[in-house]
Amino acid sequence: MPPHNTPHHTYRPLPPDAGMGAQIADLDAEAERQLSQHLWDPTEEDAALARKTASGLAEAVGEAAAQERLPVIDRLEHLREALAVLAIALARIHGPLAWYLAQSCTALSPVLRWRALPADGQSSFGTVVPSPSDLTDAEQAVRRLHTALTRAATGTTTGADAGIGTGTGTGTAAKSGAAGTGTDGHGGRSDT
Repeated sequence: MPPHNTPHHTYRPLPPDAGMGAQIADLDAEAERQLSQHLWDPTEEDAALARKTASGLAEAVGEAAAQERLPVIDRLEHLREALAVLAIALARIHGPLAWYLAQSCTALSPVLRWRALPADGQSSFGTVVPSPSDLTDAEQAVRRLHTALTRAATGTTTGADAGIGTGTGTGTAAKSGAAGTGTDGHGGRSDT
């Protein structure tokens, strides 16, 4: 018999068809839960890597208005750079931060199948041209990751009353700790 009867939580990520923004929002809600319940207490190494990763994400994907003015090929390049930042960070850490980064990479992995150049079906290696809403969803997901990693670097949670965990944030707003408002409507997906 276990020494205490605490509920067991198993995180189950949203399916890919939920969209990148919704997947990252769901992952963020789980990180919030773990941080607030001290199931994940970031180490100094975690904090330093989270800060560096957040900085890299901010450099890769800028504010929404600036990103949307760019040609599709540049937007895709920036998203691939963001995914590379996450992958490099993942290679350098173990434990909860690594697991968080791995799920983040998985959520953003459709970016790897996107292309900006025209191609026929026989020479495109199965890649597809993303829609403008696909690009926007991915960019908002990256901004949300920036905010979440910045928060994890301090080992704090801010809760829904401050707007974190419900928005996507953008460029300067995300850097200053302010959050946007999201419409995905997804909360945490921990099962008890």
